[in-house]
Amino acid sequence: MSRQTPSCASLASKPSANSRPGARLRNAARRLGRWGAACALSLALPWSAAWADIVIGQVAPLSGVLASTGKQMVLGGSIYFRHVNAQGGVHGQKIAVKVLDDGYKVDDTVRLTRELLADPELVALFGFAGTSNVGKLLSGGVLEQGGAALVAPYTGGEPLRNPFNPWIFHVRAGYADETEHMVQQVTTLGMKRIAVMYQDDGFGKAGLEGVQKALARRQLELSAAAPYDRNTDNVDAAVQQIMKSDAQAIIMIAVNKPSSAFIKRYREAGGGAQLYNISVVDPAEIVKLADLKNAHGLGISQVVPFPYQPNLPVVREYQTLLKKYAPDEHINYTSFEEFLGAKVLVEGLRRAGPAPTRAKVIKALEGLGHYDLGGVTVNYSPDNRVGSRYVEVTVIGRTGRLMK
Repeated sequence: MSRQTPSCASLASKPSANSRPGARLRNAARRLGRWGAACALSLALPWSAAWADIVIGQVAPLSGVLASTGKQMVLGGSIYFRHVNAQGGVHGQKIAVKVLDDGYKVDDTVRLTRELLADPELVALFGFAGTSNVGKLLSGGVLEQGGAALVAPYTGGEPLRNPFNPWIFHVRAGYADETEHMVQQVTTLGMKRIAVMYQDDGFGKAGLEGVQKALARRQLELSAAAPYDRNTDNVDAAVQQIMKSDAQAIIMIAVNKPSSAFIKRYREAGGGAQLYNISVVDPAEIVKLADLKNAHGLGISQVVPFPYQPNLPVVREYQTLLKKYAPDEHINYTSFEEFLGAKVLVEGLRRAGPAPTRAKVIKALEGLGHYDLGGVTVNYSPDNRVGSRYVEVTVIGRTGRLMK
């Protein structure tokens, strides 16, 4: 059985006025399928009183090298969906999120997505992870055949944006935007010898290409391009290759565990270059795995505003709902990004009307235009699915906290 997450607890709905409890339970069991047992346990919680009218599907990496990120992805969406349900839902209908674990494995992503799309009551997909994972859904025709929007995937891969496809609604900037921003910062500081440590798959290669193009615009070339295998933290060869390059700056296109392993081993080997990482890492996890003495000074590009200071209405809303629905969890860029994605999806559901379908949701989302989420604006149209190109760089400070 695929692993179930607390997001299932967002399941709630008004039962039919003339339906009997036994019939409701039997119908719910049929609808919930393989995740029914876990959801039934979730429904015993005080705040989840009934069944759902609107079904959303999420495939996330809740195990494997990206597990901590996957859990934050699910959390960010969950707290907003729960808030919406507590306010009466969308047009009086409550939202359920079916969450399945793909372990960051492409084949599992495809299989589980087909499983979700086979449910005729599902109206949208939300918050998947991985350039290669989502890319396979595109190239294999899974999204086209299913006809459902995928909102806020946790990836900035350019192949998912160009050429245009109508299925994916991005909330974040792309890796090309992030790498351009980092290269601009590095070269402004006078550094010209720049290396890349990257995951040897679609994700890593998308980031690598972004760095190469940003350097080419400045008549520069990479000092080294060192790959590591997907779903591993064995980065010894990459450390050795980059040490030989005498790079002044290193941009990592990597996830938490291999990033941490590289930082730790590179620093312990005497490497002194300025280190950067693309936005998909969790700084708290990096500090934990690499040790603060090694992680201090790491620059991390970010694709959403700083969530630790309540300077924007949407940040205040996120912090309030996180404290209310997940008081033991900490503020996190990943959960905030997916919180924004959940707001986009819910607005699409609202505009789709009281009887949403997959086609109606797509039409509603592409009609959002410039939409203010609370100090953060996204923009969609019939020929644009990239909602934002916002990028800034943060740094892990001496205490382990992120600084702008």
